Amino acid sequence: MKQLLLITILSFVTITNAQEKTLTLKDAIKYALENKAEAKKAQLKIENSEYQIQEVRSRALPQITANGNLTYNPIIQTTVIDGAGFGQPGTTIQAAFGQKWTSTAGVSLTQALFDQSVFTGLKAARTTREFYQINNQLTEEQVIERVANNYYQVYVLRQKLALAESNLKTTTKVRDIVKGQFDNGLAKKIDLDRMTVNLSNINTQKQQIINSVQLQENALKFYIGMPMDAEINIPQSEFEVTPAAFSDVPNVANRSEYLILKKQEELLELQKKSVIAGYYPTLSLSASYNYIGQGPEMPWLKKPSDGVYWTDFSAIGLNLRVPIFSGFGTRAKVRQADVELRTIQEDIKDTQLSLDLDYKNAKTQIENSIITLQNQKENMRLADEILKNINNNYLQGLASLTDLLDAENASTEAQNNYTAAILDYKLAEIKLIKSKGELRTLLNN
Repeated sequence: MKQLLLITILSFVTITNAQEKTLTLKDAIKYALENKAEAKKAQLKIENSEYQIQEVRSRALPQITANGNLTYNPIIQTTVIDGAGFGQPGTTIQAAFGQKWTSTAGVSLTQALFDQSVFTGLKAARTTREFYQINNQLTEEQVIERVANNYYQVYVLRQKLALAESNLKTTTKVRDIVKGQFDNGLAKKIDLDRMTVNLSNINTQKQQIINSVQLQENALKFYIGMPMDAEINIPQSEFEVTPAAFSDVPNVANRSEYLILKKQEELLELQKKSVIAGYYPTLSLSASYNYIGQGPEMPWLKKPSDGVYWTDFSAIGLNLRVPIFSGFGTRAKVRQADVELRTIQEDIKDTQLSLDLDYKNAKTQIENSIITLQNQKENMRLADEILKNINNNYLQGLASLTDLLDAENASTEAQNNYTAAILDYKLAEIKLIKSKGELRTLLNN
């Protein structure tokens, strides 16, 4: 039974470890691009744009329809005509033309020969496909940025949790020492109580951090489209601080935010041309072939012997439509399209300024973050050195408990500040990479 229990425990541990996924930033981004709804929907829009092109292209192809009808005339209309045409001048003849039953079946064809709106529509459809391709790129960049930011936040919280656990162990050891001194009459009860309170506070902080880690990990899983019950492990190597690559102001014309506005501008220009096409004439070809049956009875499956006669007829025609006056409606539509076009042009100018601002701010922020990071790293080293010295002095009776607690708090604060500085640096790094239009390079790291 003991062997069986041991095997069961080992199997459970193996399964648990197998379920834990080591998640680098590159893995997280790839997973998000393959599973997150926003990325999938952007891909579907590209697919849908192909069908939009096919829809517009269909307007330039022949339109063929089949038609049929069956009509019963309970009362045939009477027509009044001049009897002179029938050799009876001065008289009026009332005659009923037609049959009680009529059935028609036929095929008709329409082919556009010239329609400026169709040609413009084809260009607009192709441009729409390009728009959705850029939109897909922009969506992917937004997903990458969101995943990277949340990924680094999980790391910081895990670092804080590791720090809290380390402080808990250290404080527990000190509390045990003070308790031993108190038991031997070498320490006051207030000193033991202070250590107990301090230990309780660290436990509370640890529990709060555990809760924050869980919430942040859940947020990360959501942003990458991963099941909530999946276990993830973030390797330490992901957070090495490397010098930022500064360059001249990047060309905003390469940014997805700018490209998508330029493509919208192109679409609005085509929309304006499509409205202007309302001034152009249209020319189309039409043709039809029909078969009609008439008689006093329902014509289906009937013959001349039944009084039902079937005949065919056809027609071929050219249809020219020349717009002359539309009540100034077309002119108003053209002017509306022109206003929309000028509006997007103003948006483009504003976006250019905004993207330049993003780069300047990101560059300044990361420069400041590097300075802060270096300072906090030195502070952490000094605080740790002070804590070790005061701890030794306390054990030798050369420092008070207050000095020791103050040194512990200072060391903890310095380590938390350093961890927070790493987060600020990494978030600033993401902004800098984004401002240069290079977010997709994170997939290559």
